[in-house]
Amino acid sequence: MEIKSDSYSVYYDTATSSINCKGSLRLSGMDEYAPIVELLNEVADSQPPMITLDLRELEFLNSSGISMLSKFVIKVRQKKTIKIVVQGSQGIPWQGKSLKNLQRLMPSLILELE
Repeated sequence: MEIKSDSYSVYYDTATSSINCKGSLRLSGMDEYAPIVELLNEVADSQPPMITLDLRELEFLNSSGISMLSKFVIKVRQKKTIKIVVQGSQGIPWQGKSLKNLQRLMPSLILELE
C-alpha cells in the first residue's frame, strides 16, 4: 500500500510490517489526512505482532499529522497484542519532542532515535 504526492510518501511493506513516511506532511486538517489514516487503520486492524513506523526521512509533520500519529498509537495500544517500534532521527528538529510524547500514550512503545 502506498500514498504519494509531490511532497511526501507513505508506504506500507506487508512483508516487514513497516510503515515508511518520507518528505513533508503539511496537510490541512484531518480530512486531508484521511487516506493516510485509512492506511494506518488497515495496518492496525490486520494485527501484525509488530509494527515498525519509520519516520527517519519525514522532515516535517504539522500538528494535524502529530494528532494522526497519536491516534494511531492509541489504536495500537488498545489492540493489546501489537508491539510498535518508532524510528526517528535526532537530526530532524520536530521528532525529538514529538516522538517522545508517543511513548507517554503507549509506554511499551520502543523509540529509536538515531
